[in-house]
Parts: sequence; structure tokens; C-alpha cells
Amino acid sequence: MKTMPAYETVGEYVSGLPADRRAPFDIVWRAIRALVPEGEEAMRYGMPTIRLNGRNLVHLGVMKDHLGFYPAPSGVRAFQSEIEGVYRYSKGAIQFPFSERPPLALVKRIVKFRRGEEQAKKRRQQSL
Repeated sequence: MKTMPAYETVGEYVSGLPADRRAPFDIVWRAIRALVPEGEEAMRYGMPTIRLNGRNLVHLGVMKDHLGFYPAPSGVRAFQSEIEGVYRYSKGAIQFPFSERPPLALVKRIVKFRRGEEQAKKRRQQSL
């Protein structure tokens, strides 16, 4: 079985992508970064991750045939009616096939939802 290289930074990860996979990744990653400019870029679970308030917000990874978007279980659950029948998904991941354009409007709504969740958690913790 082929093992994936252990990348230290998002830049290293992106530079290791084939050109035909880099473009869809870049489109989605830039959209996420624009919505969470204060988010910290990190590598978690071998994938580029945006962290907010010290917590993982979303992960994005290039797989063999799809772009894997991991908005934590709450992001999938909250948008399940939009995802079902359109994309393959699991409890914590949505698969965007490379044969189609990445659904930026959906990604943006999910990222905004996750960001709102994390901001609400931070407010609750500060009020304790």
C-alpha cells in the first residue's frame, strides 16, 4: 500500500498535488480562506485544515477521484437535504467529484454555518 507523504504545511501539500487536482483544491481553499481570514492554516489528519479559536473548523483533502470536504459532523448534518442524492457523503465528509465543478455556493454556506457554530461556542465560554 502506498503511503502519503507527511506534509508539514498547507503550502507543501499543495505543491505536491498534480496540476489537474491543484486547480479544484485552490478554488475551494481560497473560498474558505476568504470567509475565515482569521483562521489558522494547519495540517490535521494529513489534510489542510482551517482552525478557529483553537478548534478544527473544516478540512479539505485531495483524494483519488474527488475532493474531500470535512466540515465536522454538524456541517454535513445541517446540509444533508442539499447533499443527499447529489454528492456522496458520510457522517463527517462530503465528496465533490473532480468530474464536476466544485459547488462553491454550498461550500460557502457550510463554512459560514461552521464559523457561526464556533463563534457561538467561544461566546458561551467567555460568558461563563
